[in-house]
Amino acid sequence: MTLIHELFRKLSMPLLLTSVLVASAAATAFADETTENFVSIGSGEMTAVFYPVAKAICRASFSELRAQGIWCSAETTPGSAYNVEHIASGELDFAIIQSDILFSAYKGIGRWQGKPATELRSVLSLYPELVTIVARKDANVHVLADIAGKRVSVGSLATGPRTTWNLISPDFDLTKPVELTELRQDETTSELCSGAVDANFFVVGHPSALVSSWLAACPSNFVALSGPMVDKIISKYPFYARGFIPTTLYHVPDNLLSFGPVATLITSASSDPQVVAAVAKAIMTHVVDLKAMHPALADLDAQQMLARTLTAPAPLHPAAAAVYKELGLMK
Repeated sequence: MTLIHELFRKLSMPLLLTSVLVASAAATAFADETTENFVSIGSGEMTAVFYPVAKAICRASFSELRAQGIWCSAETTPGSAYNVEHIASGELDFAIIQSDILFSAYKGIGRWQGKPATELRSVLSLYPELVTIVARKDANVHVLADIAGKRVSVGSLATGPRTTWNLISPDFDLTKPVELTELRQDETTSELCSGAVDANFFVVGHPSALVSSWLAACPSNFVALSGPMVDKIISKYPFYARGFIPTTLYHVPDNLLSFGPVATLITSASSDPQVVAAVAKAIMTHVVDLKAMHPALADLDAQQMLARTLTAPAPLHPAAAAVYKELGLMK
C-alpha cells in the first residue's frame, strides 16, 4: 500500500464514522417524528361554550399528553350534529356533543333515521347544559306555552340546539305552531333586538357570553321552563336532567329552573386505544385545573362525571373504562 493510499484510508475512516452517526441520528429523529399523534377535539362555534371547554381540556392536559407524543387541538365546528358526522367519518378524533344528540345519532333517530351511528363511543361526561330561551320583553313570552305562534331562532340543522328542538318540541303541546328561524349564533343578538325574531332558543352551559349579549343588547327576559310539559319530556328522555340557570351571573334575580342534556366527550370505536386512554386519564387527573379554567367547569366532580358517563346513550370506550378502573373510579 502506497503512502498516499494509507493517508487516504486514515482520513476516510473518521468521515465515514461521522456520516454513519449523522444518518443514525437523522433516522432516530424521523422515527420520533412519526410517533407523534395530532388529536383534534371538535367543539362548536366560537361564541358557544364547547370551544373554550375544548381549549381548556387541551391546555390542562398539555404536559401529560406531550410526554406521550400527543398534540391536542381544539377545533371550532358548527356544533354537535356536525361533530357526530365527522367523528363517524374519521375527520375528528374526539368531539364534545350534547347527550341528546348522542342518543339520536346512536339510536338512528331524526336526521340519523335509518343510519344509526353505532361506531360512536362515550369517553367522559363533562357538565350539564340547559335549555335556555331568551325573549324580547315586548314579545310577552314568559313561560314555555307563550312561544306558540312566535318567531323563534333555533339554529341551523347542523347545530345541537336545533336537534334538541326537533326532539323535544313535539311534546310542547302548543296552541299554535312556532315560526322557526335558522340563524348563526353571531346573528341572534341583532335579530332579536330588531324584532326579526321574538325569542332565541339555545342549549348551553352557563355562564354564556352569547346569552349575556342577548340580555344586554335590548330589554329581554328569560323564559321559565317547568310544568307538565317539561315533566313529560324528562320522563320520556331520561338523559335529560333538571337544573337551575344561575341568573345571578346575568344580574337577574332568582335562579331559573330548566332542564337539559350533558356535554359529553366522544370518540369512535376505531380510535387508537392508547390515545383514548391518554386523553381520558389526562382529563380525570386534571379535574382541579379544569374547574378553574371556565365557569361552566367550576362544579366538575370526578365521581359525578363518571356516573353520568356510565348512563350515556353510547357505550363507554374500553380504553377509557380501563383508565377509570386503574384510577379506582370504577370496579
